[in-house]
Amino acid sequence: MNRLGKKANETLIEMALSADGEECNGPETISTAGSEIPSSSEGLNSTETTLLIPEHQVQSGRKYNLFLKRRLRIDKRHQSKDSIFFRDGVRRIDFVLSYVDDLNKEWEKKLERRKEFESNLQKAGLELETEDKKESEDGKIFFVKIHAPWEVLITYAEVLNIKVPIRENDIPPMVENPLDCVLFPLRLPEKVMHPEPDYFTAPFSKDKQELYLINDESTFFSPSMRNRIVNYILTRCPYGTEEGKKKFGIKRLLNNGTYTAAYPLHDCQYWKKASDPNCDSERYTLYMEWARFLRFYKEQPLVLIRKYYGEKIGIYFAWLGFYTEMLFLAAVVGLICFLYGLFTMDENMSSKEICDPAIGGEIIMCPLCDRDCEYWRLNTTCESSQYSHLFDNVATLFFAIFMGIWVTLFLEFWKRRQARLKYEWDLVDFEEEQQQLQLRPEYEAKCTQKKKNPVTQEMEPYLPLTSQAVRFCISGATVLFWVSLIIASMIAVIVYRLAVYAAFASLMENTQTLQPISGVLTPQLATSVTASCLNFVIIMILNFFYERIAIWITDMEIPRTHMEYENRLTMKMFLFQFVNYYSSCFYVAFFKGKFVGYPGAYTYMFNRWRNEECDPAGCLIELTTQLTIVMAGKQIWGNIQEAIVPWICNWWGRRKARNNPENLYSRWEQDHDLQTFGALGLFYEYLEMVIQFGFITLFVASFPLAPLLALMNNILEIRVDSWKLTTQYRRPVAAKAHSIGVWQEILNGMAILSVVTNAFIVAFTSDMIPRLVYYYAYSENEDSPMSGYINNSLSVFLISDFPVRNEPKENPENFVICRYRDYRYPPDHEKKYLHTMQFWHILAAKLAFIIIMEHVVFIVKFFVAWMIPDVPADVKAKIKREKYLTQKILHEYELEKLKERLCQGDKRATEKEFIATEGRMELSRAM
Repeated sequence: MNRLGKKANETLIEMALSADGEECNGPETISTAGSEIPSSSEGLNSTETTLLIPEHQVQSGRKYNLFLKRRLRIDKRHQSKDSIFFRDGVRRIDFVLSYVDDLNKEWEKKLERRKEFESNLQKAGLELETEDKKESEDGKIFFVKIHAPWEVLITYAEVLNIKVPIRENDIPPMVENPLDCVLFPLRLPEKVMHPEPDYFTAPFSKDKQELYLINDESTFFSPSMRNRIVNYILTRCPYGTEEGKKKFGIKRLLNNGTYTAAYPLHDCQYWKKASDPNCDSERYTLYMEWARFLRFYKEQPLVLIRKYYGEKIGIYFAWLGFYTEMLFLAAVVGLICFLYGLFTMDENMSSKEICDPAIGGEIIMCPLCDRDCEYWRLNTTCESSQYSHLFDNVATLFFAIFMGIWVTLFLEFWKRRQARLKYEWDLVDFEEEQQQLQLRPEYEAKCTQKKKNPVTQEMEPYLPLTSQAVRFCISGATVLFWVSLIIASMIAVIVYRLAVYAAFASLMENTQTLQPISGVLTPQLATSVTASCLNFVIIMILNFFYERIAIWITDMEIPRTHMEYENRLTMKMFLFQFVNYYSSCFYVAFFKGKFVGYPGAYTYMFNRWRNEECDPAGCLIELTTQLTIVMAGKQIWGNIQEAIVPWICNWWGRRKARNNPENLYSRWEQDHDLQTFGALGLFYEYLEMVIQFGFITLFVASFPLAPLLALMNNILEIRVDSWKLTTQYRRPVAAKAHSIGVWQEILNGMAILSVVTNAFIVAFTSDMIPRLVYYYAYSENEDSPMSGYINNSLSVFLISDFPVRNEPKENPENFVICRYRDYRYPPDHEKKYLHTMQFWHILAAKLAFIIIMEHVVFIVKFFVAWMIPDVPADVKAKIKREKYLTQKILHEYELEKLKERLCQGDKRATEKEFIATEGRMELSRAM
């Protein structure tokens, strides 16, 4: 039976192509002579049995009536609706369309579109079966079930260049890892990790079906392959002509409300196996072995993920799992560095001197704000100086260098892991599939002008250069405006910090209940924590609005292909998120306390607010606070959004699924009630992880525990993502991807930038370089070289030199001098309040350190990258072996065909072909 009509090899690409270059992709019609496809009305209506319901039950309402009627109808059929097959129990449901037959002013137009669309789907060879709205839970929704028969699958498998098995892999497995015994508790059962044998594969060809290991036509193509093929047809199927243009594609029909949803089915309920023995219940297996948090210590079943969801989702979870594994090493080293700071806290000479009443208690510091702030004693910052040592110590330098090398190891080893997956998942020769490179329907709809493609020599739409320039200018101006808005919001937070510091200082001075914690909760810390929380709220608000703006301006640019669309949106979103999340950290790390001036000559923002000063123990503890609040807050908020929100949205749907018998709540209705995993679903997952990657690399010198926080979050993230994908979302359409795409280049750029930022943090934000300069050049105590450092790092100011604007209102103890953090000459020196030579020595040491650290780390990074090949040697051997076998099998097949022709056809011509083919086989063996 030829369901494709007269021409078995006729595809929808040909069907949508019009001679006049109208908006479509193939021939306007397909011959259906001899087709045995059932019509769209076949088997749609079922016999309804009238029920006599007693009068006292009538009052319970129409819903109860409907319930009983449907129950008797289905009992009469003796079949469950929780099935992934047509009513015949044989044909598998590969896709489902749903629509509501609402009687509005566009009802007739939508009805006409649906008729045309479904008719063209049948002409393309697909089989349809419709469930009447009376059969649905709410009595309003029609469901159109779609099945792709064998002839359609093999036609489009060839179009999409799908690779299928030709021979079982005969290369011996890798030598067992000696650590396998230790790692055994982390392993999953073999049937879960490798549900199928490993095969050598080759692109499918309809004319060479004997080559492939086709044991059962119904299971030869996996469900993910089947739904990808059907989706390929749906996105190209025409549905009529409007405004003189041929319209096509399910996406437009969804946008204009003709259909309400289009999705492939999950194969079973996630909490129990399917009753049908022909169903593999892979969703249940994924839930039990992967999507539950209690399995957090287990490896991921990547082969099963790829088989069920497709390569694009599989590669994301492979990357996320590998990233989490590599974080374990960084987290351990970071924890060791933190413990080193904890155990050496009591030995820190700087905090000892600050806490000593005879030293820190006798040092009077200049007020931290004008007029309202008072003079204060240095030992009031005793606790904060001790906590600062946790992160500002010798281990900080080691950890900054280590992380620069760790980033390189992570990226290089990921390339190797990715190369192995490309081979194992048949993506070696994969360039971006046609579905990604095809013209976007939006591009074709909005581009009215056409020109000849120099490659295909066909007319295709294009966007004039002048229109592109105008759109890019508007887009660039919009992005610039929003980035400026972020900077303005950051300045507003800085103003908040400057304005409320005096209020916190006065509050803590005059409130008795806060006195016991005044040593820990200093005005500086209170200002920093509240400002960080305020900044986080602003970040979330701006992020909410900009996501929509970014999509709008990307749509306005009208990118030509899906790949261009994703890349442009990625760069816009990442640029915004980069500025949004990191600007406050950059301010604290590189600007706060650097442009303060000195008493009597302070610098002011907008000539009104005095710039902030760092704590006497340094600004690093404030950067740590800022980083912790923003990073932890983002992770907590992200997990709430990803887990709680879909759960609440699906709560009613799940309740219906559990409380109603499965023969009253069909598989397609259950999936219809789930959330949609949109085209940008993975985009947001990658964006979240890349932003986190920036936190643990760009500013890791200030917070060695950042990789540990990221590790704990990612262990949860893997399970949250898997749980929501398996239980809360409709099954996504399978798609191919051979890498993480443009995110790889973003990670490479952040890895290089991280070396620079960490070098600057160690040099300018921490106190390490000033301490080392004092230790080697200015210390006068050989027995205790760091004693006297605090006194040396504080300059003297004569209080009588204060201008009226800066002078405190009160000086009850009649102090004569006060100290401030800088290296300046005292008031009795001829170079009064100018920088000392030690200041310039320290500055030179900082610049020298930056240059040396950057060069050392970059040299090591590039050497490591050069030493580690991108493709493992065994993978190269397997690729060569597979190519050799594929060529050999194909040549032997052609040789057999030629032998048959030799007995039947033109003997002379066939003999020459036979000799040439044998020669080609010999040459292939030699190579």
